[in-house]
Amino acid sequence: MSGPLAGIRVLDIATFLAAPFCGTILADFGAEVFKIENPSGGDSLRRFGSRSDAGDTFMWMSEARNKKSATLDLRTPEGAELFRKLVAQSDVVLENFRPGTLEKWGLGYEALAEINPRLVMLRVSAYGQTGPYSARPGFARIAHAFSGLAYLAGEPGRVPVVPGSTSLADYMSGLFGAIGVLIALRHAEKTGQGQEVDVGLYESMFRVLDELAPAYAAKGVQRERMGADVINIVPHSHYPTADGHYVALACSNDRMWGRLSAAMGRAELAQDPRYQTIPTRDAHRDEINAIVRNWTSALSLSDIVTRCDAEQVPVSKLMSVSDIFEDPQYAARENLQTIEDPRAGPLTLPGSVPRMSRTPPRLRHAGPALGDANEELFQTILGVSEERCRDLRARRII
Repeated sequence: MSGPLAGIRVLDIATFLAAPFCGTILADFGAEVFKIENPSGGDSLRRFGSRSDAGDTFMWMSEARNKKSATLDLRTPEGAELFRKLVAQSDVVLENFRPGTLEKWGLGYEALAEINPRLVMLRVSAYGQTGPYSARPGFARIAHAFSGLAYLAGEPGRVPVVPGSTSLADYMSGLFGAIGVLIALRHAEKTGQGQEVDVGLYESMFRVLDELAPAYAAKGVQRERMGADVINIVPHSHYPTADGHYVALACSNDRMWGRLSAAMGRAELAQDPRYQTIPTRDAHRDEINAIVRNWTSALSLSDIVTRCDAEQVPVSKLMSVSDIFEDPQYAARENLQTIEDPRAGPLTLPGSVPRMSRTPPRLRHAGPALGDANEELFQTILGVSEERCRDLRARRII
C-alpha cells in the first residue's frame, strides 16, 4: 500500500453506499480498507444497478474499488469475537446499521473503544444516532425528502422529481463522513483518543441548501420549485438551442449580465434601468428569460458557446454521459479512468477527487470478489489457523 493514508486500516462493515463511500475515498488515497461482508451474498450494493460481466453491478465495481473483501457474520458470537480482534489492530470502523444494532451485538462504540481507545467509528444512519426519529429506517430518497431538497426539485405546480442522482445523499454523507474521520484521526494522533463521527443522511443534504434556513428564519421566505431557475438571480437557467440542445447560463452578478448582453449583441440591455441590477432583473424575470430564450433558440450550440466564450460568460451544454466520454476537458483531467479487471475485463470508472500535487489518489483495482481477502485477514493478520478457517467457513461464520 502507498499514498498519504498508507498505514491506516479501515474496517468497512457498512452496506450499500453512504458510509462505504467514505471508505472508497480513504482507499483512493492509500488506506487499507477491508470490506467486511455477510457470508451469505455479501453487500447488497453488489446487486444494485446494471450487472457487469463479473456478475456484480457496475455500482459495486466502481464504489467498492481499492477495497479488499472479507466475509464475517457479526451476529454470531464467534464472528463478533473475531471482529473485536480486528478492531484491536485497526484505526477506523465504518457502519450504517440502524442505531442500537451494534450495541445489541456487543459491538457498540463504547465496547470497541475499550479494546482500542484510539478507534474512530463513522456512524451513518437515516436520522443520526439521536433524536425522536433516530430508530427510523431510511435511504437517500427519504433523506432528499426530509432535508427539503426534493421539495425544491422540479417545475412549479408539478410532481417533485429526483434531484439528479438517486444516491446523492449517500455520496454527500460519505463525503462528510470522510471529513469527520480525517479530523478524528488527527485528534487521535495528538491525544490518543478516538471518537464517534455521527452523520444523518438528511443532514448532509440540508447542510448544502445555501440560504434556505436563514432566509426563512429572518424573512419568512418559503422557497418553492422553480424548475431550472434559481431564486433572486436571473438569467441563471437552462435555455434551448436551435439544434435541439440545452445550455446552462449563469449570470450571478451585474458584470456577467453585461457580458451576456454583449454576447447577445444587445449591450444596451445592461444599461436599461429595468435590468441593470440583480433586484430589478429579478422583478422582470419573465422578460429576461424570454429575451435570453429567444436568443439561444435562434442559434446553434456551437455559436452560443463561441459568443459566450468571447465575452467570458459562464456557459455549458447540458452534457449527457455520451458527451462526457467525448469531451476533451474530461480527458485532460483524467476524470474517466480505464482499468483491466480480472473478472470484468476493461472498466471505465470515475476518477478520484480531489487532485493532489504531491500525493495523488490511485485507482488500483475495481470492486473485489466476495471474500477475496479472507486468507489475508484471518490467517495472515489474525493468525487463525487454516483448519479453523475451514470450520468457520463451513458454518458460514466467514
